[in-house]
Amino acid sequence: MGVFGADAYAPKEVAERVQAVGVLKAQLPMLSMIALGILAGGFIGLGAVYYTVVTSDASLGFAGARVLGGLSFSLGLILVVVAGAELFTGNNLMVMAWVSKRVTLGLLLRNLAVVYGANFVGAAGLALLVVFSGHGNEGEGAVAARALAIAEAKVALPLVEAFFQGVLCNILVCLAVWLAMAARTVTGKIAAIVFPISAFVAAGFEHCVANMYFIPLGLFLEGSAGIRESETLSWLGMFGNLGPVTLGNLVGGAVMVGLVYYVIYVRPDQGE
Repeated sequence: MGVFGADAYAPKEVAERVQAVGVLKAQLPMLSMIALGILAGGFIGLGAVYYTVVTSDASLGFAGARVLGGLSFSLGLILVVVAGAELFTGNNLMVMAWVSKRVTLGLLLRNLAVVYGANFVGAAGLALLVVFSGHGNEGEGAVAARALAIAEAKVALPLVEAFFQGVLCNILVCLAVWLAMAARTVTGKIAAIVFPISAFVAAGFEHCVANMYFIPLGLFLEGSAGIRESETLSWLGMFGNLGPVTLGNLVGGAVMVGLVYYVIYVRPDQGE
């Protein structure tokens, strides 16, 4: 195990573990895949709930709100990794199992498509529960006002910026998953997740599953009691955001992390 010893798996071992997990994910029964996908959407939504509460405090200032918001949002991926769930962005690493010819392209696309749809159900469903709970009234309505502002900012993001922010986001998300796969303990997994996830949130990058919570929440809240009507929010605007962000997430996760690590740690073993 070299310098890594009992504390963590070596990078080459992580590459093998990521491929093996990719095979298992591809072979999941449909019902399990859907249920785990819904859970992941809800888990990311719970991290977003935490983030919204923290950043609704205007006294924190820009940097303080971004850093504390990023730390709180990390809850989402911690729940996905430790409790177990299927998250579209993290599953982009399944590309390693595909290029290694351990899963077919059909199985890879099946997983990504089903999990993406299930993530949306889980995230948007949680947003609806949050609205029904009256949570937005916390802080004398500051939480709802912050939620609406977040949603408006996301739908107003130019397509090119949304794409590249999606790329940068999923580089960090997939690195968080990679580091968590290197850890041997729950404590190690949590520590591995917090820094990359808090970094992408603090930087303001775009995560498609998080946006499946943030934007529907704004749409559900606008015009409700005590909440202003939005002139920019719409379901069409939501898909205008999710399209480029999802493509960016795919490039960042599948290409810039999964394929790069495949070339470094897997392809040389093929003697090519």
